[in-house]
Amino acid sequence: MVYSVNNQKSSVFSARYRWQVIATMTVHIMTFTHGVGVGWLAPSLPLLGSEETPLDKPISIDEISWVGSLIGLGALTGNIIFGLLLDRLGRKLCMYLLAIPNMIYWILIYSAQDVTYLYAGRFLAGVSGGGCYVVLPIFVAEISDNNVRGALSSMAMMYVSIGMIVGFSLASYLSYYLMPCIAIAFPVIYLLAIIGLSETPQYLLRQGRDAQAEKSFYFYKNLHSSSSDNESAYHDAAKIEFETFRQQVLSGGVKQDVTWKDFFNWPTLKIFGLNFTLLVSNQLSGSFALFNYTSHIFGELETQIEPNTCTIIVGAAQVVGILCAVALVDRLGRRVMLLTSMGCMGLGELGIGLLSSLAPKEFLAANNWLSLLLMCFVAFIASVGVIPLIFIIIIENLPAKIRSIGTSICMATLSAFIFVSLKIYPLMIFGPGLAATMYMSAGVCAIGFTILGLFLPETKGKLLTH
Repeated sequence: MVYSVNNQKSSVFSARYRWQVIATMTVHIMTFTHGVGVGWLAPSLPLLGSEETPLDKPISIDEISWVGSLIGLGALTGNIIFGLLLDRLGRKLCMYLLAIPNMIYWILIYSAQDVTYLYAGRFLAGVSGGGCYVVLPIFVAEISDNNVRGALSSMAMMYVSIGMIVGFSLASYLSYYLMPCIAIAFPVIYLLAIIGLSETPQYLLRQGRDAQAEKSFYFYKNLHSSSSDNESAYHDAAKIEFETFRQQVLSGGVKQDVTWKDFFNWPTLKIFGLNFTLLVSNQLSGSFALFNYTSHIFGELETQIEPNTCTIIVGAAQVVGILCAVALVDRLGRRVMLLTSMGCMGLGELGIGLLSSLAPKEFLAANNWLSLLLMCFVAFIASVGVIPLIFIIIIENLPAKIRSIGTSICMATLSAFIFVSLKIYPLMIFGPGLAATMYMSAGVCAIGFTILGLFLPETKGKLLTH
């Protein structure tokens, strides 16, 4: 009789996946914390620019743009730093280091005397967030079984979105000095929560620590290493599963030195080209920058509902969309959900552009719900694929040998385009106008849909050992 240790694959709530789910939810306390830091800015800007500012003087429009965009430069720095440290220090130690810049960020916000404190704080918040987008997706992907990896990896942006709503709400209703005192507790909770998690088995095998790798494998697969008489068949099956996994990992060349030839070959260059297209489409479609200016957009579209309320509703639509992605990505596949999301997002943005340029003000005032509905649709549909799936698609596309460095390169590219988009979108919205901005975003969606539709392979169920 053959005893299977992997006979529960129907649900993410199966016993086998218990520690994979718990570990994923635990490490994403840090992405939630990053989201809180991002959400703090928008409601704080009116105070910082007023005569009641806690700084030495009100901040100018130019200073506001730098406070907003420096988080992108910080993220770029974090991508590079943590990408270099990931294979040297390990996933677990890097996860500890993620919390430090974020805690300093809140200390700087609290003690700010002038705008340079905010510059430094936002940059450090970016370093922490950039590190999160390199370290945590790889950690989650490496501990997850193939058939739940998509769902668990998609949770990252859900936590960021919830964090942004929480940060926006806290900053809207709490005093300037109380908010940092509460927010700094989140990275502390994260540090305490991850103490009990094991290093990933892939990294331990790369370091030649096979015994620890086996324990880690059993921990995350919820297997038992006991070899008592009544469990001997179970133990043998678990041992065989680990040995198969070990051979797959080692056959991927993870112990060999990475050389330039690993990057400059046609299959790898094609992968980086597709990843680059995905990243550019993600940012220049407005999936991030656009939602930083929701209050202004609703103002232009004559929405009578209070702007902060509209922003929270749009944020809730994003969370619902990401929950749909988590539920469906391992059933429908990455490709179908990404292309559906990108195509429908482009149509939604085209609709907002047409509404802005063609609808008279009387129509907008009489139908003020329409702009909120369209923005919620764009937020929802972007969150079904364009926003949450980039991490898992990038990681699954890259070969195991260069996955850490390759992910760092891709996330650095993402951070650079976050900075670019945060600089371009306010210039577009306040310059050529909302309609032109939406047409540009819809055009990027159309280009990305065409290229990725033609060349992006489906990676659902792909082994991460090669």
